[in-house]
Amino acid sequence: MILVIDDDIAVRTSLLLLLKGQKYEVTGVETPAEALRIIKDNAPDLIILDLNFSISTSGEEGMALLAQIKKIEPTVPVILITGWGSIALAVQGMKMGANDFINKPWDNGHLLQSVKTLLDLQEQTVVNRTRKQLDKEYNFQHIIGEDPQMLQILETIGRVAGTDASILIMGESGTGKELIAEAVHQNSLRANKPFIKVNLGGISTSLFESEMFGHIRGAFTDARFDRAGRFELANKGTIFLDEIGDLDASSQVKLLRVLQDRTYEVLGSSRTKTVDVRVVCATNKNLGQMVNSGSFREDLLYRINLITITLPSLRDRPGDIPLLVNFFINNLKQIYNRPELTVSKSAMKWLQQLPLPGNIRQLKNLVERSILVSKTNELGIDDFKSQLEQAPAKKGDTRVPAVGTITLEEMEIEMIKKAMLYHKNKVSKAATALGLTRSALYRRLDKFEIPYDEAED
Repeated sequence: MILVIDDDIAVRTSLLLLLKGQKYEVTGVETPAEALRIIKDNAPDLIILDLNFSISTSGEEGMALLAQIKKIEPTVPVILITGWGSIALAVQGMKMGANDFINKPWDNGHLLQSVKTLLDLQEQTVVNRTRKQLDKEYNFQHIIGEDPQMLQILETIGRVAGTDASILIMGESGTGKELIAEAVHQNSLRANKPFIKVNLGGISTSLFESEMFGHIRGAFTDARFDRAGRFELANKGTIFLDEIGDLDASSQVKLLRVLQDRTYEVLGSSRTKTVDVRVVCATNKNLGQMVNSGSFREDLLYRINLITITLPSLRDRPGDIPLLVNFFINNLKQIYNRPELTVSKSAMKWLQQLPLPGNIRQLKNLVERSILVSKTNELGIDDFKSQLEQAPAKKGDTRVPAVGTITLEEMEIEMIKKAMLYHKNKVSKAATALGLTRSALYRRLDKFEIPYDEAED
């Protein structure tokens, strides 16, 4: 049963009709006292709570009722709804245990999506299963691991994939955050729809709106044709916002609006568009610390982390290293036409002792480099040791990164991004700094899908 608490009869009636139309059992009440009586007698499955019950628009009455509700039924999901919404009020409500925050007038589709997601999450039960059991029910073929931590993560992905819950994936670089995001999409009801990946760290502030929301012809100099943004491309599917911790303050505000209202405007147009999209974000940064330092918006954090998945580093699951090494070896056997490739037992144990700051990415690169250099089919400790540089690069050091921590292509991408940022997107200056011709840099910008604005050059 869904309980709607709102003193406005028009709002209450609208919500009751909307929810009954979707075959939900729903009850509406006008006052906090009525609400508390029902909650004590028959705990609802979900509550939609108005924040104001008098002329005052401070939200204090709603917050007081929310606190009472959480004392009586701490696990019941609550959606806050108000015509006097504010960022501070939303954040306060989320801190007190609310699950979502919707402003009046609401979008019916967005509200129903939130209701369905929260109810689906409530129905899920946690069952500890083996990797074989999980693989029978879900599609996790690209994720290698049997460590208990990874099995728990896969269990969580399986439970939440079928909902539209926003997911935040956290973990060190190279831990496989993108693979987890893809697994969420592949096991969702949106699996046959688009999966759009966006590296927010590679989008400059000046190009953010154009990249994310699109632009129309003539919106700015050299906008010679209409362009669909990433959100439009992801409509009905999933959008993966990688490196969200790198987003600047002004872009955070623009992103918050589309995540909150599911609406946006194409650059150069005043027409508002709506989008139906599942949002999965990832970062290797501590967003909680960034909120405390003022570099990341607290309300944006609450919008993206209904479910948080924290990936363990590879050194914290050494038992999975042999599985990963064998997976890489089997793939590389075919690529390099060396069907007899194996790894000695002593080398495998040695690999399990490595700190591997670059995690899975570093391990993969180390295995591949060792295969390329080694003349024998059984790789030993010396084969791997010769390809491992023990001293990692320090911050501010001009030396190249440690071997295995980054590929040559990744280093090239990073250098191009830094040059473009330093020279404020001026292609000619960035090309000179990189020792390239303008045309050579343009080819690389297109190849690596690095955004640039020709008007800036």
